[in-house]
Amino acid sequence: MSKDNADRLPRIICILGPTGSGKNRLALELSGFFPVQIINFDSRQVYQGLPIITAQPGKHELEVCAHHLYGFLSPDKSISAGRFVQMARECIQGVRRESGIPVLVGGTGLYLRSLIHGLAEIPPVGDDVRRALQLRCMHEGPEILHRELQEIDPEYATRISCRDRQRITRALEVYQDTGFNMTAWHRSQPSGPFFRVLKLGVYTQWEYLEQGLLRRIQDMLRAGAVEEVQEVCRVYGFNRDLPAMTGIGCREVMDFLAGDTDMQSCIQRWFKNTRDYAKRQMTWFRKESDVHWIQAGDFSEARGMVEKFVERS
Repeated sequence: MSKDNADRLPRIICILGPTGSGKNRLALELSGFFPVQIINFDSRQVYQGLPIITAQPGKHELEVCAHHLYGFLSPDKSISAGRFVQMARECIQGVRRESGIPVLVGGTGLYLRSLIHGLAEIPPVGDDVRRALQLRCMHEGPEILHRELQEIDPEYATRISCRDRQRITRALEVYQDTGFNMTAWHRSQPSGPFFRVLKLGVYTQWEYLEQGLLRRIQDMLRAGAVEEVQEVCRVYGFNRDLPAMTGIGCREVMDFLAGDTDMQSCIQRWFKNTRDYAKRQMTWFRKESDVHWIQAGDFSEARGMVEKFVERS
């Protein structure tokens, strides 16, 4: 793409990084200097009824500036990257019509890449293939199927939890029906980019991030994370396969509520799984091109880059 064509693309700012690194804090800081509106690109923060355990923006943060695509999806519904891209594009257009600056904040790398570069259309998968894999997952457990996925698509398998039934069965059904794994499909995306993007990555030293993740889990529990999960289970049933409950934190709390573990073990597993997820996020984002990495709390550098980026639009 020529420089002139690239300059004509809609401009967006993306704040990325591992969970707990301070991405939303940076976005809120920028809102004090620019007409920022924040758009979520985290696959867990889309769910209703789970604002604490998915670390959605609180009341004060929502009052600072407009937020989009948080807490809108029923816990029993799933969302695909394709649907996210469609909704995010609509949000971006709306923000730009209001002369605002769209700032995407989150940690789901596939959502961001699909938004910027487009998403390959995977052909519909046969119902018989889907049903057979869902039955296998029910009887054998997602961990067994995840090991199969590691054999056929190790790159994609490392990015998802071994207990994420939805994504595991989806990846296996796509491979069985098309002969190509999810990584191959994602790499066959339509040629973008469709936006001019300033990517700001938030990082901190690993030991500090670990300490912060443990504190955040403890804060969530004090704020009512267990009660939050209990209420969702009361409304939708105690179902570990509920799409909203496949995320980290929810499944550990459900094990505690079921009596399968005590609270101390729940916290330890929750922390370990969160830490492992943060590592997977960093592996993904390090492969992203043109990321300007910002030390957590160093807002002045980010503000300067945004100022230059906005001036060119």
